[in-house]
Amino acid sequence: MHRILLIDDDAQLGPPLTVYFKRFELELVHSLRPSDGLARLAAEGFDAAILDVMLPEMDGFELCRTIRKQGDLPIVMLTARGEVMDRVVGLELGADDYLPKPFEPRELVARLQTVLRRQRTSGQGGAGALQPLEFEGLSIDAARRSVQRHGDAVELTSTEFDLLHLLAREPGKVFSRDDILNQLRGHEAELYTRAVDIVVSRLRKKLEPLDCIKTMRNAGYSLALRRVVP
Repeated sequence: MHRILLIDDDAQLGPPLTVYFKRFELELVHSLRPSDGLARLAAEGFDAAILDVMLPEMDGFELCRTIRKQGDLPIVMLTARGEVMDRVVGLELGADDYLPKPFEPRELVARLQTVLRRQRTSGQGGAGALQPLEFEGLSIDAARRSVQRHGDAVELTSTEFDLLHLLAREPGKVFSRDDILNQLRGHEAELYTRAVDIVVSRLRKKLEPLDCIKTMRNAGYSLALRRVVP
């Protein structure tokens, strides 16, 4: 059973969600304050986190940044309805998805299932899909979900790794934003093409000085590196 940490100062939110999540074999643990949530993350094992933006002690953006420094735990952020900038900022900080409040519990479960499935199944689809991909200056190991740039490890979020691996499996092929969203998030999630641009921007910064992700105007993105054949 997957364990999910909810960090939200609404004490009335946790109990009904906990009951609802059990129907989908998800165990929900509710923390009312970021300090308590961070302590639980350090002491216990969780498979994903749900963060509200409006929190005491620190806002959800700072909390997301803090968690992201510690690893690639999937993160879904709860934002105010219609606040596009909240979504953009959250994704820029490394969140894997967002959901506006108020929300339907079933949609939250669907978003969680999507990010959990993406992390679990990334790189599957045949023995060849798990083989390391070697390029000039870049190495991608799908089995270990690790990336090296010129021999140095690069820390990527789950979404960043999945996007890079998608492009790397077919270098030179142009993937449209909708292609990328459909393959990474599945059809359950709302299409949000701006999210692709945000993830690509983060990837480019982390992979510098490599200039490997090319923008094809009005078309999409492709990986422009030469494969190294053993």
